[in-house]
Amino acid sequence: MATGSRPVPWLIQFYQRAKIDDATEAVPALDFFETLSKKVAAEIHAVLDAVAEAPPPAFSGGGKWEAMHGEMAGFYEVRVRGSGSNHRLFCLLERDADDLGGSSIVCLGGLTKPRRQPADPREYRRIRRYRDEFERNRTVLS
Repeated sequence: MATGSRPVPWLIQFYQRAKIDDATEAVPALDFFETLSKKVAAEIHAVLDAVAEAPPPAFSGGGKWEAMHGEMAGFYEVRVRGSGSNHRLFCLLERDADDLGGSSIVCLGGLTKPRRQPADPREYRRIRRYRDEFERNRTVLS
């Protein structure tokens, strides 16, 4: 969908766990941001904003927005370096999601890892669990 010649930006949504999955109804991506320096958090937000404006199908990653592969196929990640570590925010793309108010980038959660080290497989399992919960409950921060 475009207005004139400019595409409509996608919404940026933050997955909120449903009470059935987490009594506190945590928002994992926002919890992740709390662990980051202000500079790193600002850079991740800037990447999200740029992707949303492009919007995602037209965005050229430049190493900061990448489609994942293998067991993580279907996920996208914002990739930022800072404070001696690599930081990753994992997202889903939901095109034409009427229940979310329109096409959305859904931020699920993140991780920080040492540079040049693989992520702990448990972290990927956690993110896949969030995806499964999101797909079942379709809950985002309102």
